Amino acid sequence: MSKNRLIYLPLGGAGEIGMNAYVYGYGPKGKERLILVDLGVTFPDMDTTPGVNLIMPDIGFLKENRDRLEAIFITHGHEDHVGAIGRLWSDLRVPVYARAFTGELARLKLEDSGQDPDIVRITQPYPATTEAGPFTVSFVPLSHSIPESAGLVIDTPAGRIVHTGDFKIDPTPGVGEPFDFDLWGEATKGRVRALVCDSTNVFSPHPGRSEAGLAEPISDLIAKAPHMVVATTFASNVARVKTLAEAGRAAGRSVCLLGRAMRRMIEVAVKTGIVTDFPHTITPEDARDLAREELMLIVTGSQGERRAASAQLARGKYLGMSMAEGDMFLFSSKTIPGNERGVGRIHNAFSEMGVDVVAEDDRYHVSGHANRPDLERMHALVDPEIVLPMHGEHRHLREHANLAAANGRASMIVPNGAVCDLTGATPHIVEHVEADRIYLDGDILIGALDGVVRDRIRLALNGHVIVNVILEDNDALGDPWVEIMGLPETGRSRAALVDVLEEDLGQFIARAGRKTLADDAKLEEELRRTARKTCEDEIGRKPEVTVVVSRLEG
Repeated sequence: MSKNRLIYLPLGGAGEIGMNAYVYGYGPKGKERLILVDLGVTFPDMDTTPGVNLIMPDIGFLKENRDRLEAIFITHGHEDHVGAIGRLWSDLRVPVYARAFTGELARLKLEDSGQDPDIVRITQPYPATTEAGPFTVSFVPLSHSIPESAGLVIDTPAGRIVHTGDFKIDPTPGVGEPFDFDLWGEATKGRVRALVCDSTNVFSPHPGRSEAGLAEPISDLIAKAPHMVVATTFASNVARVKTLAEAGRAAGRSVCLLGRAMRRMIEVAVKTGIVTDFPHTITPEDARDLAREELMLIVTGSQGERRAASAQLARGKYLGMSMAEGDMFLFSSKTIPGNERGVGRIHNAFSEMGVDVVAEDDRYHVSGHANRPDLERMHALVDPEIVLPMHGEHRHLREHANLAAANGRASMIVPNGAVCDLTGATPHIVEHVEADRIYLDGDILIGALDGVVRDRIRLALNGHVIVNVILEDNDALGDPWVEIMGLPETGRSRAALVDVLEEDLGQFIARAGRKTLADDAKLEEELRRTARKTCEDEIGRKPEVTVVVSRLEG
């Protein structure tokens, strides 16, 4: 009996939508040769990760076993699949394989981080293959909301794995390849041990709609708009951006792209030959000189991102342009759960300006993910022995597993950090590894358990008091003085909070024994306790307290 095993280990993306990173391994236990599929990011929010720029998967397991890692394969160019490559590749240092459009985006990520872009190797689609240790990998084209997406057929000595990546079944995606049933049937024919499958839209009961169906309603909407039109969508959805631009041109408007991500995506699409006929666009400088009814802006920020063009227009101006009463703003997108508050702020800001906001309207947006009936079609097409749901919150994974079971297919939920052995008759979880998160905070990578963000949340929730005291020969020189941040200036006694704190702290110092005054740690603890008690009495809150004890040399 072989002592080798085939394992599947998600480090991100299984139990959440975003931050995708999936490890496959084959070989003796603890010595498996490994490949990584995708290395993405997710985005912070002010409630749980204030001040953080990006969130990435904890790749500590891969760093510890870097000598066993053969390669990284990137399925497509969305941030949640490729966004961490620039920041984390230096810890792994293995070849990166991707198709041309995705590879160019990965190279830009590496360049932005000061890495060598040439480590990205451009691969051709199926039937071409890439050898990586015991793995033979093919990129099989499929449709999604970004060009040149691909699922992976991963052949191993212990069986075949089909990893869908993100996908939908769309015969007319506008830009990029349509979903080809014959191609997928050929690429996956024979015994498939496991289908590792996108779960995002498992709760959507109707078959997915085609991207091509949006052209007419979007054109009609823009043609009827009396004043300036502004539209936003995911910058990576090149087909949608092209549809919007074509609709603007058909309505006799000049089109201007605003936002670095939007311009970069179109430039890469043109450079790699994905798009050869993108409508003519004008610069922001030229756009400022046009009458409002002659102009259409296509801007970044469909998810309410504070620094994107949409949010800046909502706050007043962006590159000299502003919204006005009677203009129309189209959200050709769906709000990702968790982003409702930021998007709502933009809606309301535009409403106060008299701008007509068109949002959450299915006539002007279709999803890039397979709905429930399309997932069933993929299951039937690949005909795997087991379905492993991925790319979804736990409720999505559970529902997807139930869907597979209802159709007579084995399935199980494998969350982030769980090592699933696919070798035997029944797949099972055999061990767990650390699968937390890494934060990009400014320019520094920090661990989720380092305490930095936790301390920041505590400061935000509780406010901050700084207590300063100077001692000479264990005697206080004057009274303590206090600074406060994030706290009311006046408490229940109607006196200034700083004055009340300084009074109470001064009284404590006056009655403190020599032993306490001689022990910095004890003195700091007692001053901290006193300050928190005073604040609780005055304002009903116990703030974070920093005590600074300075001693003069006698």
